[in-house]
Amino acid sequence: MPLLEVQHLQKTYRQSGKVTEAVRDVSLTITTQEVLAFLGPNGAGKTTTIKMIAGLILPDRGTVQIAGRNPHRDSRAVGLLGAVLEGNRNLYWRLTPQENLEYFGVLRGLDRRVAKQRGRELLDRFELTHKRKTPVQSLSRGMQQKLAIAVALIHQPQLLLLDEPTLGLDVEATQTVKRLVREIAREGCAILLTTHQLDIAEELSDRVAIISQGAIVAEQSTQELIRQFSGTGYTIELAEELDDNRISKIQHLGGVVDQKTVHLRESEMVYQMLRVLEPLSIVRVEKEQANLTEVFLQVVKG
Repeated sequence: MPLLEVQHLQKTYRQSGKVTEAVRDVSLTITTQEVLAFLGPNGAGKTTTIKMIAGLILPDRGTVQIAGRNPHRDSRAVGLLGAVLEGNRNLYWRLTPQENLEYFGVLRGLDRRVAKQRGRELLDRFELTHKRKTPVQSLSRGMQQKLAIAVALIHQPQLLLLDEPTLGLDVEATQTVKRLVREIAREGCAILLTTHQLDIAEELSDRVAIISQGAIVAEQSTQELIRQFSGTGYTIELAEELDDNRISKIQHLGGVVDQKTVHLRESEMVYQMLRVLEPLSIVRVEKEQANLTEVFLQVVKG
């Protein structure tokens, strides 16, 4: 049974006589230990969909189930949810990390003693213990983001909504946040990830759902989606430029030479081409493969 099950969500807004279909028949599922990257251009309907999942907006049609509970009818469903909003908006900046964790733990129904204990554990795990009494506004952006995730986990939710978790972070902080996301998923949490950093989405997600103009236009495992949009050709990079004799043979086989690089349209030609190139030094042989950014652009442009 999916941890999150969204069925046929619809939401229409009416303003000044104008009707806007923000979300049109959106269906999604996420299981435990799975990261779903929910992607789309600005105005595509991502935010409206997420707010309906979180119980903040009532859909015109359709249903949301979090572990079998409807967040629009059962307040216990909201307790199964944790959220990290872009810009660390789920933190009080004048409070310390320790105070934020204890406050939000109690707010989400924990006994104060339990909230304090879990807060200490999360500070230790997220390597923030040495900053536990420092006001959040004095922390680095990376530390603030780690704390935002810790706060979202204080009540041990089963579903985590992550909005732009690595935006604006330096390389080291980005690597730390990515590691934490992987760990959280492995421990059993289902994660709905939204980001415009598509390289991050490609690295972290198990599946991708792309929304455009209010409707899901692609939903598949990340690697399968990339495979479908990848070509069948190969690139062979050499350590030295080719002589005219080899260039002629390569062109006869249907290859294209670009200085020290040979491009092949079909994988069947690889071994014949390697025989032509022998004994030249080869730097790399690589299958020409799309990335998630290229797939996204092709899908949303239709």
